[in-house]
Amino acid sequence: MVKKGFLTGLLLFGIFFGAGNLIFPPALGVASGQDFWPAILGFCLSGVGLAILTLLLGTVTNGGYKTEMAQKFSPWFSLTFLVILYLTIGPLFAIPRTATVSFEVGLSPIVGHSPIALLLFSACFFVAAYLLAIRPNGILDSVGKLLTPAFALLILLLVLVGAAVYGHNDSAKTSVEYAGKAFGTGILAGYNTLDALAAVAFCLVATETLKKFGFQSKKEYLSTIWVVGIVTSVAFSILYIGLGFLGNKFPVPADVLADPNINKGAYVLSQASYHLFGSFGRFFLSVMVTLTCFTTTVGLIVSVSEFFAKSIRFGNYMFFASVFTFIGFLIANLGLNAVITFSIPVLTLLYPIVIVMVLIILMNKWVPLSKKGMSLTIGLVTLVSFIEVLASQVHQDALTHLVELLPFHAVSMGWLLPTLLGLVVALLLPDKQKGTSFDLSQFD
Repeated sequence: MVKKGFLTGLLLFGIFFGAGNLIFPPALGVASGQDFWPAILGFCLSGVGLAILTLLLGTVTNGGYKTEMAQKFSPWFSLTFLVILYLTIGPLFAIPRTATVSFEVGLSPIVGHSPIALLLFSACFFVAAYLLAIRPNGILDSVGKLLTPAFALLILLLVLVGAAVYGHNDSAKTSVEYAGKAFGTGILAGYNTLDALAAVAFCLVATETLKKFGFQSKKEYLSTIWVVGIVTSVAFSILYIGLGFLGNKFPVPADVLADPNINKGAYVLSQASYHLFGSFGRFFLSVMVTLTCFTTTVGLIVSVSEFFAKSIRFGNYMFFASVFTFIGFLIANLGLNAVITFSIPVLTLLYPIVIVMVLIILMNKWVPLSKKGMSLTIGLVTLVSFIEVLASQVHQDALTHLVELLPFHAVSMGWLLPTLLGLVVALLLPDKQKGTSFDLSQFD
């Protein structure tokens, strides 16, 4: 039981921990300054807690999230939302980001920021990822047992040596972005890791991996799931806090802080590696970052391609793996900051929907809820999230004022009150239904 859970947890940690997980914690450490601890707590809450809860819930749900959403909301909403989600964590944002982070942090300090260098690197990167992804049954051995321990030990080494050297430094002044709202901004920063969204997809990898082990009873399976959750949560939290602490204590020059074109997380990782390990630091950083991002790329290609192969009538797994790998390659060549800038509005829209979806599914396992009420709740959250994203993009005074009237908007939780109102309606309406308990025979 423990071995099964540990191996599965190691695999999931390997494919979860990628580009955003590397660069966002040290960037948060730099920006949060003296408010680091509430900021990193918010970051871990959304980046670890929500992601692991989403993952574990998906592995003990009959038919996965697609079936649950179809039963509780509607089949068209389930398919539409999941298609958008899988495209977001796949070829449009997360997959290209893994390649751009690998290049920006690991290779560009050596070869420069040449578009030709990015083109050649991303071509080799995606070809290698594709060759592993077209054999999805082998990723437990290639990713879980080999590549994950390698990159985790390298990151841990950087964090420990960095804490020993820079831990006595004073934290910088808190930036305007975090001043007075460090916890809420930390939650929003945790969104950018994509992990809660990716957890919906990686449920497929988790369940397919667990099926290979075989289970004699429901109790054994559920106990193994708890081990998976503990392994991934502890690994994430240690590295997040360590990387954030490194960013918080590492001395960043004022001109770098003032330059919006410099990614602060990438800067901390690269400069800390050079200062701590000397001339070897360039090679150390390149290997660490590339391995970390590469495992995520493989996992994303596998998960997204499996979903589309099962849900869309045209095309098989090989077709979708080829198409999504190529699209990821094309978008990666736009550069890191461009990919991150484009992704933030979509993440801000999708994340609250995932949070409320998980809350409804979890609550409905014990409390009967009206289907109309559940649909109303998810509809309200979708509407509020869309309005918040629209207000952040168009900067229209009336729309901005409307959004600011939402309770808890300042801590990135403007969707909370509509959710509570929708759940009250779901408790009061008569057409109630209760979620089914996990059935191991259906899993097998």
